[in-house]
Amino acid sequence: MKKILLTLLSAILVVGLLSGCSKDDANGGSSDADNAAKEVKVGINYELSGDVASYGEASVTGIMMAFDEINASGGINGMQIVPVQIDNKSDSAEATTVATRLMTKEKVVASLGPATSGNFMATIPVAMGNKIPVISASATADEGVTVDAKGNVNEYVFRLCFNDSFQGVTMANFASGNLSAKKAVIIQDKSSDYAEGLAENFVSTFEASGGTIVAQEGYVAKDKDFNAILTKIKGQDFDVIFLPGYYQEAGLVIKQARDLGIKAPILGADGFDSPVLLELAGAEALNDVYFSNHYSSIDQDPMVQDFIKSYTEKNGSEPNAFNALGYDLGKYIADAIKRAGSNDPVAIKDALASTENFAGVTGSFSMGADHNPIKSIVVIGLENGVQATSVKVDPK
Repeated sequence: MKKILLTLLSAILVVGLLSGCSKDDANGGSSDADNAAKEVKVGINYELSGDVASYGEASVTGIMMAFDEINASGGINGMQIVPVQIDNKSDSAEATTVATRLMTKEKVVASLGPATSGNFMATIPVAMGNKIPVISASATADEGVTVDAKGNVNEYVFRLCFNDSFQGVTMANFASGNLSAKKAVIIQDKSSDYAEGLAENFVSTFEASGGTIVAQEGYVAKDKDFNAILTKIKGQDFDVIFLPGYYQEAGLVIKQARDLGIKAPILGADGFDSPVLLELAGAEALNDVYFSNHYSSIDQDPMVQDFIKSYTEKNGSEPNAFNALGYDLGKYIADAIKRAGSNDPVAIKDALASTENFAGVTGSFSMGADHNPIKSIVVIGLENGVQATSVKVDPK
Protein backbone atom coordinates (compact mmCIF):
# COMPACT_ATOMS: atom_id res chain seq x y z
CA MET A 1 0.00 0.00 0.00
CA LYS A 2 2.81 2.33 0.98
CA LYS A 3 4.53 1.57 -2.31
CA ILE A 4 1.32 2.36 -4.24
CA LEU A 5 0.94 5.73 -2.43
CA LEU A 6 4.53 6.68 -3.23
CA THR A 7 3.97 5.80 -6.88
CA LEU A 8 0.80 7.93 -7.02
CA LEU A 9 2.56 10.89 -5.36
CA SER A 10 5.44 10.65 -7.83
CA ALA A 11 3.03 10.61 -10.74
CA ILE A 12 1.21 13.70 -9.40
CA LEU A 13 4.52 15.58 -9.01
CA VAL A 14 5.60 14.71 -12.55
CA VAL A 15 2.25 15.88 -13.98
CA GLY A 16 2.52 19.09 -11.94
CA LEU A 17 6.02 19.77 -13.19
CA LEU A 18 5.02 19.10 -16.78
CA SER A 19 1.99 21.34 -16.43
CA GLY A 20 4.15 24.08 -14.92
CA CYS A 21 6.68 23.84 -17.75
CA SER A 22 3.93 23.89 -20.34
CA LYS A 23 2.36 26.96 -18.71
CA ASP A 24 5.71 28.81 -18.54
CA ASP A 25 6.45 28.01 -22.19
CA ALA A 26 3.02 29.18 -23.24
CA ASN A 27 3.35 32.38 -21.21
CA GLY A 28 6.82 33.02 -22.62
CA GLY A 29 5.67 32.53 -26.18
CA SER A 30 2.55 34.57 -25.59
CA SER A 31 4.60 37.35 -24.01
CA ASP A 32 6.92 37.51 -27.01
CA ALA A 33 3.97 37.52 -29.38
CA ASP A 34 2.22 40.21 -27.33
CA ASN A 35 5.33 42.38 -27.36
CA ALA A 36 5.70 41.94 -31.12
CA ALA A 37 2.04 42.84 -31.62
CA LYS A 38 2.53 46.04 -29.62
CA GLU A 39 5.59 47.20 -31.57
CA VAL A 40 6.50 48.19 -35.09
CA LYS A 41 10.22 48.41 -35.94
CA VAL A 42 11.31 51.11 -38.38
CA GLY A 43 14.89 51.41 -39.60
CA ILE A 44 16.79 54.72 -39.60
CA ASN A 45 19.76 54.59 -41.99
CA TYR A 46 21.29 58.07 -41.88
CA GLU A 47 24.53 60.03 -42.07
CA LEU A 48 25.26 60.73 -38.39
CA SER A 49 29.00 61.20 -38.93
CA GLY A 50 31.18 62.03 -41.92
CA ASP A 51 31.01 64.69 -44.62
CA VAL A 52 27.25 65.26 -44.73
CA ALA A 53 26.39 64.52 -41.11
CA SER A 54 24.66 67.90 -40.88
CA TYR A 55 21.90 66.61 -43.17
CA GLY A 56 21.59 63.23 -41.49
CA GLU A 57 21.55 64.54 -37.94
CA ALA A 58 18.93 67.16 -38.80
CA SER A 59 16.74 64.60 -40.56
CA VAL A 60 16.90 62.14 -37.67
CA THR A 61 16.07 64.85 -35.13
CA GLY A 62 12.90 65.56 -37.11
CA ILE A 63 12.04 61.87 -37.48
CA MET A 64 12.44 61.21 -33.77
CA MET A 65 10.30 64.21 -32.87
CA ALA A 66 7.50 62.79 -35.04
CA PHE A 67 7.89 59.31 -33.53
CA ASP A 68 7.88 60.71 -29.99
CA GLU A 69 4.62 62.55 -30.68
CA ILE A 70 3.01 59.49 -32.25
CA ASN A 71 4.07 57.15 -29.44
CA ALA A 72 2.95 59.63 -26.77
CA SER A 73 -0.51 59.74 -28.35
CA GLY A 74 -0.93 55.95 -28.32
CA GLY A 75 1.18 54.84 -31.27
CA ILE A 76 -0.05 53.37 -34.55
CA ASN A 77 -3.17 51.24 -34.16
CA GLY A 78 -2.02 50.60 -30.59
CA MET A 79 1.56 49.76 -31.60
CA GLN A 80 4.56 51.74 -30.39
CA ILE A 81 7.15 52.69 -32.99
CA VAL A 82 10.56 51.20 -32.20
CA PRO A 83 13.23 53.06 -34.23
CA VAL A 84 16.38 51.09 -35.06
CA GLN A 85 18.97 53.77 -35.71
CA ILE A 86 22.37 53.04 -37.34
CA ASP A 87 24.98 55.51 -38.63
CA ASN A 88 26.01 54.97 -42.26
CA LYS A 89 28.98 57.35 -41.78
CA SER A 90 28.15 59.31 -44.96
CA ASP A 91 29.45 56.37 -46.99
CA SER A 92 27.50 54.55 -49.71
CA ALA A 93 29.07 51.14 -49.03
CA GLU A 94 28.27 51.52 -45.35
CA ALA A 95 24.71 52.57 -46.22
CA THR A 96 24.30 49.26 -48.09
CA THR A 97 25.64 47.32 -45.10
CA VAL A 98 23.30 49.16 -42.73
CA ALA A 99 20.31 48.51 -44.99
CA THR A 100 21.14 44.80 -45.11
CA ARG A 101 21.39 44.60 -41.33
CA LEU A 102 18.15 46.50 -40.78
CA MET A 103 16.18 44.35 -43.19
CA THR A 104 17.61 40.89 -42.53
CA LYS A 105 18.69 40.97 -38.89
CA GLU A 106 16.59 43.69 -37.26
CA LYS A 107 13.50 42.78 -39.32
CA VAL A 108 12.27 46.34 -39.79
CA VAL A 109 9.03 46.86 -41.74
CA ALA A 110 10.44 49.92 -43.54
CA SER A 111 13.69 51.89 -43.59
CA LEU A 112 14.05 55.68 -43.63
CA GLY A 113 17.01 57.42 -45.30
CA PRO A 114 19.77 57.99 -46.17
CA ALA A 115 19.66 61.75 -46.75
CA THR A 116 21.80 62.09 -49.88
CA SER A 117 20.97 60.65 -53.28
CA GLY A 118 24.13 58.57 -53.69
CA ASN A 119 23.85 56.94 -50.28
CA PHE A 120 20.13 56.34 -50.72
CA MET A 121 20.59 54.74 -54.14
CA ALA A 122 23.11 52.33 -52.60
CA THR A 123 20.30 50.86 -50.47
CA ILE A 124 17.83 50.32 -53.31
CA PRO A 125 19.02 46.82 -54.40
CA VAL A 126 18.77 45.65 -50.79
CA ALA A 127 15.24 47.02 -50.47
CA MET A 128 14.10 45.50 -53.74
CA GLY A 129 15.68 42.13 -52.90
CA ASN A 130 14.12 41.97 -49.45
CA LYS A 131 10.81 43.63 -50.42
CA ILE A 132 11.11 46.23 -47.68
CA PRO A 133 10.07 49.85 -48.42
CA VAL A 134 12.78 52.53 -48.27
CA ILE A 135 11.94 56.24 -48.20
CA SER A 136 14.20 59.29 -48.34
CA ALA A 137 13.00 62.79 -47.56
CA SER A 138 15.88 64.47 -49.39
CA ALA A 139 17.33 62.27 -52.17
CA THR A 140 16.75 64.69 -55.04
CA ALA A 141 18.66 63.04 -57.93
CA ASP A 142 16.69 62.89 -61.18
CA GLU A 143 17.81 59.41 -62.19
CA GLY A 144 18.29 56.13 -60.39
CA VAL A 145 16.09 56.81 -57.38
CA THR A 146 12.41 55.89 -57.77
CA VAL A 147 12.75 54.84 -61.41
CA ASP A 148 15.44 52.53 -62.82
CA ALA A 149 17.53 52.99 -65.97
CA LYS A 150 14.89 51.21 -68.08
CA GLY A 151 12.11 53.50 -66.90
CA ASN A 152 10.57 50.99 -64.51
CA VAL A 153 9.31 52.24 -61.16
CA ASN A 154 11.26 50.80 -58.23
CA GLU A 155 8.33 49.20 -56.42
CA TYR A 156 9.70 49.54 -52.88
CA VAL A 157 11.36 52.97 -53.24
CA PHE A 158 9.80 56.34 -52.41
CA ARG A 159 10.85 59.91 -51.71
CA LEU A 160 9.25 62.90 -50.04
CA CYS A 161 11.07 65.67 -51.91
CA PHE A 162 11.04 67.24 -55.37
CA ASN A 163 13.90 66.29 -57.71
CA ASP A 164 16.90 68.25 -58.96
CA SER A 165 15.42 69.10 -62.34
CA PHE A 166 12.56 70.92 -60.61
CA GLN A 167 15.07 72.87 -58.52
CA GLY A 168 17.26 73.77 -61.51
CA VAL A 169 14.25 74.85 -63.57
CA THR A 170 12.82 76.85 -60.67
CA MET A 171 16.06 78.74 -60.01
CA ALA A 172 16.54 79.55 -63.70
CA ASN A 173 13.00 80.92 -63.89
CA PHE A 174 13.58 82.85 -60.67
CA ALA A 175 16.78 84.35 -62.10
CA SER A 176 15.15 85.49 -65.32
CA GLY A 177 11.67 86.28 -63.99
CA ASN A 178 12.21 87.62 -60.47
CA LEU A 179 15.72 89.06 -60.83
CA SER A 180 15.47 90.04 -64.53
CA ALA A 181 18.82 88.33 -65.16
CA LYS A 182 20.04 88.00 -68.75
CA LYS A 183 23.57 86.68 -68.15
CA ALA A 184 24.65 84.02 -65.67
CA VAL A 185 27.85 82.38 -64.44
CA ILE A 186 27.76 78.82 -63.11
CA ILE A 187 30.23 77.60 -60.47
CA GLN A 188 29.51 73.97 -59.75
CA ASP A 189 30.82 70.96 -57.85
CA LYS A 190 32.14 68.77 -60.68
CA SER A 191 32.43 65.76 -58.36
CA SER A 192 28.71 65.70 -57.53
CA ASP A 193 25.82 64.19 -59.52
CA TYR A 194 23.58 66.47 -57.46
CA ALA A 195 25.34 69.60 -58.72
CA GLU A 196 25.56 68.26 -62.26
CA GLY A 197 21.80 67.70 -62.46
CA LEU A 198 21.04 71.15 -61.08
CA ALA A 199 23.44 72.84 -63.49
CA GLU A 200 22.10 71.02 -66.56
CA ASN A 201 18.52 72.00 -65.84
CA PHE A 202 19.42 75.58 -64.95
CA VAL A 203 21.36 76.02 -68.20
CA SER A 204 18.66 74.58 -70.47
CA THR A 205 15.86 76.58 -68.82
CA PHE A 206 17.81 79.85 -68.57
CA GLU A 207 18.89 79.67 -72.22
CA ALA A 208 15.35 78.77 -73.31
CA SER A 209 14.13 81.99 -71.69
CA GLY A 210 16.67 84.02 -73.71
CA GLY A 211 19.46 84.09 -71.16
CA THR A 212 23.16 83.53 -71.80
CA ILE A 213 25.63 81.45 -69.78
CA VAL A 214 28.75 83.63 -69.72
CA ALA A 215 31.02 81.10 -68.02
CA GLN A 216 30.80 77.69 -66.41
CA GLU A 217 33.51 76.92 -63.84
CA GLY A 218 34.03 73.88 -61.64
CA TYR A 219 35.56 72.70 -58.39
CA VAL A 220 35.59 69.42 -56.48
CA ALA A 221 34.28 68.56 -53.04
CA LYS A 222 36.49 69.60 -50.11
CA ASP A 223 38.20 72.41 -52.06
CA LYS A 224 38.89 75.41 -49.82
CA ASP A 225 40.38 78.10 -52.05
CA PHE A 226 38.18 79.42 -54.86
CA ASN A 227 40.00 82.68 -55.53
CA ALA A 228 41.39 81.53 -58.90
CA ILE A 229 37.89 80.79 -60.21
CA LEU A 230 36.42 83.96 -58.75
CA THR A 231 39.23 86.17 -60.05
CA LYS A 232 38.71 84.66 -63.50
CA ILE A 233 35.00 85.56 -63.61
CA LYS A 234 35.23 88.89 -61.77
CA GLY A 235 36.04 90.89 -64.89
CA GLN A 236 33.18 89.38 -66.91
CA ASP A 237 29.73 90.84 -67.44
CA PHE A 238 27.03 88.81 -65.67
CA ASP A 239 23.88 89.36 -63.60
CA VAL A 240 23.80 86.29 -61.35
CA ILE A 241 25.92 83.36 -60.18
CA PHE A 242 24.32 79.92 -59.96
CA LEU A 243 26.19 77.84 -57.38
CA PRO A 244 24.87 74.25 -57.29
CA GLY A 245 26.58 72.34 -54.50
CA TYR A 246 26.63 71.69 -50.78
CA TYR A 247 27.02 74.13 -47.90
CA GLN A 248 30.63 73.11 -47.08
CA GLU A 249 31.99 74.63 -50.28
CA ALA A 250 29.16 77.08 -51.00
CA GLY A 251 29.80 78.97 -47.76
CA LEU A 252 33.45 79.49 -48.69
CA VAL A 253 32.68 80.43 -52.30
CA ILE A 254 30.18 83.06 -51.17
CA LYS A 255 32.57 84.55 -48.61
CA GLN A 256 35.50 84.68 -51.01
CA ALA A 257 33.32 86.15 -53.78
CA ARG A 258 32.13 88.96 -51.54
CA ASP A 259 35.68 89.55 -50.29
CA LEU A 260 36.74 90.06 -53.92
CA GLY A 261 33.99 92.61 -54.41
CA ILE A 262 31.62 90.40 -56.43
CA LYS A 263 28.18 91.71 -55.49
CA ALA A 264 25.97 89.86 -57.99
CA PRO A 265 23.13 87.76 -56.56
CA ILE A 266 24.19 84.18 -55.81
CA LEU A 267 21.67 81.38 -56.34
CA GLY A 268 21.72 77.82 -55.09
CA ALA A 269 19.54 74.88 -54.11
CA ASP A 270 18.61 72.93 -50.99
CA GLY A 271 22.26 71.97 -50.41
CA PHE A 272 22.67 75.49 -48.97
CA ASP A 273 20.33 74.70 -46.09
CA SER A 274 22.58 74.23 -43.07
CA PRO A 275 23.61 76.44 -40.14
CA VAL A 276 27.17 75.79 -41.29
CA LEU A 277 26.58 78.00 -44.35
CA LEU A 278 26.31 81.01 -42.04
CA GLU A 279 29.35 79.91 -40.03
CA LEU A 280 31.50 79.64 -43.16
CA ALA A 281 30.28 82.66 -45.12
CA GLY A 282 29.49 85.08 -42.30
CA ALA A 283 26.30 87.13 -42.08
CA GLU A 284 27.62 90.09 -44.06
CA ALA A 285 28.33 87.93 -47.12
CA LEU A 286 24.88 86.34 -47.09
CA ASN A 287 22.95 89.14 -48.76
CA ASP A 288 21.35 88.80 -52.17
CA VAL A 289 21.61 85.03 -51.77
CA TYR A 290 18.67 82.88 -52.90
CA PHE A 291 18.13 79.12 -52.83
CA SER A 292 15.37 76.62 -53.51
CA ASN A 293 14.18 74.67 -50.52
CA HIS A 294 11.52 72.38 -49.14
CA TYR A 295 10.02 74.82 -46.67
CA SER A 296 10.59 78.25 -45.16
CA SER A 297 10.56 79.19 -41.49
CA ILE A 298 8.82 82.47 -42.36
CA ASP A 299 5.89 80.66 -43.95
CA GLN A 300 2.83 81.77 -41.95
CA ASP A 301 0.90 78.54 -42.50
CA PRO A 302 -0.39 77.51 -39.01
CA MET A 303 0.97 73.96 -39.44
CA VAL A 304 4.44 75.35 -40.18
CA GLN A 305 4.38 77.79 -37.29
CA ASP A 306 3.09 75.17 -34.84
CA PHE A 307 5.90 72.84 -35.91
CA ILE A 308 8.52 75.56 -35.46
CA LYS A 309 7.19 76.38 -32.00
CA SER A 310 7.13 72.73 -30.87
CA TYR A 311 10.52 71.97 -32.38
CA THR A 312 12.14 75.02 -30.79
CA GLU A 313 10.70 74.20 -27.38
CA LYS A 314 11.95 70.61 -27.64
CA ASN A 315 15.40 71.22 -29.15
CA GLY A 316 16.33 74.78 -28.17
CA SER A 317 16.82 75.99 -31.77
CA GLU A 318 14.71 76.74 -34.83
CA PRO A 319 14.32 73.89 -37.35
CA ASN A 320 15.84 73.91 -40.82
CA ALA A 321 14.39 72.19 -43.90
CA PHE A 322 16.02 68.84 -43.11
CA ASN A 323 14.45 68.86 -39.65
CA ALA A 324 11.09 69.56 -41.30
CA LEU A 325 11.59 66.89 -43.97
CA GLY A 326 12.54 64.35 -41.32
CA TYR A 327 9.46 65.24 -39.31
CA ASP A 328 7.22 64.78 -42.35
CA LEU A 329 8.96 61.49 -43.14
CA GLY A 330 8.24 60.17 -39.65
CA LYS A 331 4.58 61.15 -39.96
CA TYR A 332 4.35 59.78 -43.50
CA ILE A 333 5.57 56.28 -42.67
CA ALA A 334 3.32 56.19 -39.60
CA ASP A 335 0.34 57.23 -41.72
CA ALA A 336 1.08 54.47 -44.24
CA ILE A 337 1.46 51.80 -41.53
CA LYS A 338 -1.85 52.92 -40.02
CA ARG A 339 -3.64 52.73 -43.37
CA ALA A 340 -2.02 49.37 -44.14
CA GLY A 341 -3.50 48.01 -40.92
CA SER A 342 -0.59 45.65 -40.36
CA ASN A 343 3.18 45.24 -40.08
CA ASP A 344 3.34 43.59 -43.50
CA PRO A 345 5.95 45.48 -45.62
CA VAL A 346 4.03 44.72 -48.82
CA ALA A 347 0.84 46.27 -47.41
CA ILE A 348 2.86 49.23 -46.16
CA LYS A 349 4.41 49.66 -49.63
CA ASP A 350 0.94 49.72 -51.17
CA ALA A 351 -0.23 52.29 -48.64
CA LEU A 352 2.79 54.52 -49.36
CA ALA A 353 2.03 54.37 -53.09
CA SER A 354 -1.66 55.22 -52.67
CA THR A 355 -1.10 58.31 -50.50
CA GLU A 356 -3.37 61.22 -51.33
CA ASN A 357 -3.46 64.74 -49.88
CA PHE A 358 -0.96 64.09 -47.11
CA ALA A 359 -0.65 67.31 -45.10
CA GLY A 360 2.98 67.96 -44.18
CA VAL A 361 5.06 70.81 -42.83
CA THR A 362 6.99 70.89 -46.13
CA GLY A 363 3.77 70.99 -48.12
CA SER A 364 0.76 68.85 -48.86
CA PHE A 365 1.23 66.18 -51.50
CA SER A 366 -0.14 63.10 -53.20
CA MET A 367 2.24 60.34 -54.27
CA GLY A 368 2.70 60.17 -58.03
CA ALA A 369 2.76 56.98 -60.07
CA ASP A 370 6.57 57.30 -60.25
CA HIS A 371 6.76 57.35 -56.42
CA ASN A 372 7.67 61.05 -56.44
CA PRO A 373 5.46 63.48 -54.51
CA ILE A 374 3.50 66.15 -56.35
CA LYS A 375 4.28 69.22 -54.23
CA SER A 376 5.44 72.83 -54.31
CA ILE A 377 8.91 74.32 -53.88
CA VAL A 378 10.06 77.44 -52.01
CA VAL A 379 12.69 80.00 -53.03
CA ILE A 380 14.24 81.67 -49.96
CA GLY A 381 16.07 84.99 -49.94
CA LEU A 382 18.68 85.77 -47.27
CA GLU A 383 19.54 89.11 -45.68
CA ASN A 384 22.55 89.05 -43.37
CA GLY A 385 22.24 85.28 -43.25
CA VAL A 386 18.60 85.34 -42.11
CA GLN A 387 15.56 84.28 -44.13
CA ALA A 388 13.91 87.47 -45.33
CA THR A 389 11.78 86.46 -48.31
CA SER A 390 9.94 83.32 -49.36
CA VAL A 391 8.33 82.62 -52.73
CA LYS A 392 6.31 79.42 -53.21
CA VAL A 393 6.33 77.83 -56.66
CA ASP A 394 3.79 75.14 -57.53
CA PRO A 395 4.62 72.25 -59.89
CA LYS A 396 3.38 72.67 -63.47
